[in-house]
Formats: sequence, C-alpha cells, structure tokens
Amino acid sequence: MGDKMEKLKLMRLQSQLSYQEMASLLGISKPFYWQLENDKRRLNYDMAVKIAHIFKTTPDFLFLDETIERLKLK
Repeated sequence: MGDKMEKLKLMRLQSQLSYQEMASLLGISKPFYWQLENDKRRLNYDMAVKIAHIFKTTPDFLFLDETIERLKLK
C-alpha cells in the first residue's frame, strides 16, 4: 500500500514546501516534522488539523485511509 504518510508527502511536494517550511508553519522543529511524515512519531488530532489547514483540506482527506489501514493491522 506504500508509506503510511504518502498523501502528506505528496501534498507537501506539490505545494513546493520543504520539511523546514512545514515545520515552521506548524511551530515545530524540522526533525519533529520529518518524524511525523515518515511515520516515526504518532500524529495527534490537533497536529492533523493544523496540517490539513495548511493544505486547505480536512484531516480525513489526508489521514483517514492510513488510519483505517493501521487499525486493520492490529
């Protein structure tokens, strides 16, 4: 199925934003953002809303499919 945060990465790249630019927009460090996008750190709901707001979309659009997949694996 690909990376769990593949849609997030694609949205960031399409918007021509770097890891550092995303981190700055979110008020977090670059390593923290990298960990979120690379599924090394869990994404909380507040952060999902902030990320969705940057891309003018909803958390469900960005993250629901990945969450459903993760829940099926447990």
